[in-house]
Amino acid sequence: MMRLKLAAGLSMLALPALAQDGRPVFYILSHGGPSDAFWVDWNAGATAACEQLDVVCNISFANGDFAVQKEAFNAAIAARPDGIATTAAQPGLWVEEVPAAQAAGIPVVFFNTDDSAIPRDAYVGADLRSVGRMWAQFLVDGGHVQSGDHVFMPVEVPGASYQTLETEGIASVFDPLGITYEVFDAGTDPAEVISRMSDYLTANEPAAIIGLGDTVAASIRPAMEQNGIAAGDIPAIGWGNSLAAAEAVRDGYLLAAAWQFPSAQGFMPVALLSLRASGQPIGYDIITLSLYDAGTVQPILDHYAE
Repeated sequence: MMRLKLAAGLSMLALPALAQDGRPVFYILSHGGPSDAFWVDWNAGATAACEQLDVVCNISFANGDFAVQKEAFNAAIAARPDGIATTAAQPGLWVEEVPAAQAAGIPVVFFNTDDSAIPRDAYVGADLRSVGRMWAQFLVDGGHVQSGDHVFMPVEVPGASYQTLETEGIASVFDPLGITYEVFDAGTDPAEVISRMSDYLTANEPAAIIGLGDTVAASIRPAMEQNGIAAGDIPAIGWGNSLAAAEAVRDGYLLAAAWQFPSAQGFMPVALLSLRASGQPIGYDIITLSLYDAGTVQPILDHYAE
């Protein structure tokens, strides 16, 4: 895997970033961290695509630092590659960069998190508003929440695109029914996330829990265990892109979990850029999402056992 190396003073007039052997060159920019379980799987898919499609990929991780990701994007534009794929985890983050790239003839594909207000060339990932609606409707249809109930919704980064869009979807179901909810800042450090969520459960008695991100969803079980809360005592749902979340579904701590096909989210942006580089049109979205429960979790567990 090649990491993006940022250089100061890159010119917007730089020559196209052609590989010495003439292969297409793509810059793939994630806002996440390379050790995060989701991004490990994603990276495996991205690197597999680069190898199978015989293209050169410069992959970088911003570790949640959007300034670093913006620097990487502008460095990519200056390098004049054949394509850029990036997450859009903060609303409006790419309002200047994407038009600049496209004006230079560089296609841009978003993945994992979308910003439909920006004219990207394609998107690979989940429709996050639909995910929020799906979670909320699951709890309502199953009789787990009703009017007057309060739902605990921990998240790693309040205000990030994924939290905002998921909450909009949840609100479209809960608000008309008089079900209240609280977006709770659990932080990003795994140990701190569990501690904060455990403290919340000590001080409050929510009717249900929705984990708005992968780290918080994987932390629902240990937070409940620290408070002596048995599996199923508090109905919970959320993301399931980790072994811990899949095991929590298997053992009843999560009723169900959403799966984003992380490796496909890595593979397909590279595939789209490769199609575009070969002269094929793109301009469509690829939705990577399913919901699994205790009856359908085994393939996810098998995946993590590989």
